[in-house]
Amino acid sequence: MHFVDTQPALARLAAEVERHKPELIKNTVAQILEEMPVYGRAEFVSHDELNRSVTVNISVVLRTLRGVEPPDMSQATATGRARAEQGAPLPELLRAYRIGLTQVWLEFTELTRDTAELVAVTTAIWALMDDYAEALTTSYRDTTASLMLAHQNRRSALVEALFAGSSEGSLWDIARVLDLSLDGTFVVVAAETPVLGQEALPRIESRLRERCLASAWRLTPDLQVGVVSLRYSGASAAIVELVRQDISGRVGVSPVYSGLGNTARALHLARVALSSLPPGTASMVQFNDSPLAGLVASAPEASVQLAHQVLRPLLDLPGEERNVLLLTLRAWFECQGSTKLTAQQMFCHPNTIRHRLKRITDELGRTLTDPADIMEIGTALRALSIFPDTAHLPPPARPA
Repeated sequence: MHFVDTQPALARLAAEVERHKPELIKNTVAQILEEMPVYGRAEFVSHDELNRSVTVNISVVLRTLRGVEPPDMSQATATGRARAEQGAPLPELLRAYRIGLTQVWLEFTELTRDTAELVAVTTAIWALMDDYAEALTTSYRDTTASLMLAHQNRRSALVEALFAGSSEGSLWDIARVLDLSLDGTFVVVAAETPVLGQEALPRIESRLRERCLASAWRLTPDLQVGVVSLRYSGASAAIVELVRQDISGRVGVSPVYSGLGNTARALHLARVALSSLPPGTASMVQFNDSPLAGLVASAPEASVQLAHQVLRPLLDLPGEERNVLLLTLRAWFECQGSTKLTAQQMFCHPNTIRHRLKRITDELGRTLTDPADIMEIGTALRALSIFPDTAHLPPPARPA
């Protein structure tokens, strides 16, 4: 910090300027209002508040130059804090200070009698200007950082509440703060983090914003999860493109859904989609939004129980044999029960497929002609594909 040389000449000049202080304050306020539209329109500071601030700051400057008190930065600090809280831009704030101190300097120069006094006045006032600018800037930035942290903490809490399933009443506040439409259309993205505390999709929120897509994200120990608003046609393709650019692990995407209140369920489906990918892969998959897939995913325990109950004879077979029969069964369903198409998909003869299907029905004790059996086998296969890690586990214990 600079210290003002309070030599007698400087103190004398300050005492003379003090007698013109009301006019000095009036001229300073008028110049600020004239040269700075942001103050003229009273966007952040009312004219009365501006007048009070100029009065206090000029009074402190004159007392300092008179040598009545050492340089006092508390007012500059308070002003910086107040303007940060009001959202006033820092460059405009510094400019207002320069206008005020320039007015003080002009008053002094009119009263100087020689070059030595002019140099002393100029040196003292510009040193004060540096000190005020430093105190004001530091206070402003510290306050802005605190406000941003508080806003980020609140935003993070609201995102967590959204993913946890908020009550309808709190959804209004969440939608407003996160800039998401309450009745809009969305997808949820769940991306596996590479290491603890590191984003899987760096800068994804700002990159989506550049595409005019609002989103809200939260980082957990193992996932980076976000809800993205689909505000225009083709938004889904834009999301997929951005995610694929920096994909480093498994990423699951929920089906497109409507209504912000359904975000918790969409997160579950995005996590299910992610878990369907083999660990260690860098790939993205969107959850199949068929009604059956949704039903299976919404009741994981019951679905796993069904998969084990229906497919247990196949799951208990030796590894290679089990895998071949399960792949054949899945291909048969994908080919809508066509033996010929299944054989083409698996690159083998149709008779080989018939032989495998016969082996499957013998093991399961079910047919592939009875609609009830087909429905149960298809649902069990769907559950097994959504929860693949359960295929090698013991069957879930039945309640006593």
